[in-house]
Amino acid sequence: MATHMPHVRIAHPRQAESDQASAGTAVLTDTFVRDASIALIRVGTGFLFLWAFLDKTFGLGYSTPSGKAWIHGGSPTKGFLASVNAGPFQSWFNAWAGHMWADYLFMIALAGIGVALILGIGVRFASLCGIVLVTFMWFAVFPPAKYGAGGVATGSTNPIVDEHVMDAFALLAIAVFGAANRFGLGAWWARLPLVSRHRSLL
Repeated sequence: MATHMPHVRIAHPRQAESDQASAGTAVLTDTFVRDASIALIRVGTGFLFLWAFLDKTFGLGYSTPSGKAWIHGGSPTKGFLASVNAGPFQSWFNAWAGHMWADYLFMIALAGIGVALILGIGVRFASLCGIVLVTFMWFAVFPPAKYGAGGVATGSTNPIVDEHVMDAFALLAIAVFGAANRFGLGAWWARLPLVSRHRSLL
């Protein structure tokens, strides 16, 4: 009786090497795309914070008129915090409005978070600080829909997810995935003696 042996395909060594090379290239490509995407989110989010600092400092005419610029004696926190008229932290925000310590703390946070994210240094620490900042800003526009004169919305118009929540999500992704080495100085920063001893500064 004839016995039928199963057909076994033996890969040619060169074909196996080619398949391995293709798989390795695919992994490298996927890693680059992921890291580059997170890095672009990192740089873009950093620019949001840095732009807010520059606009409030110099009154570039977008959210801050020239006459209310910080360098011209304006307060970066007074108008926003004084307008808070609801929410669990209303009394706190109103009390903080316009105080020098609040202005400096807010502006240092904007500049520090922005520069750190753009340059890729201290990314995780900056991201966590950013999450805290945008969380406070979310509470400042709580409840989500507030209306001023003429029925114009002055706060967030989404009851659950607004720009502050999306900023927090972006910062969380940056803190988890980092990607400080892509389009940034993360590798150099990580080699610094101080950062090597205190990994929380990454």
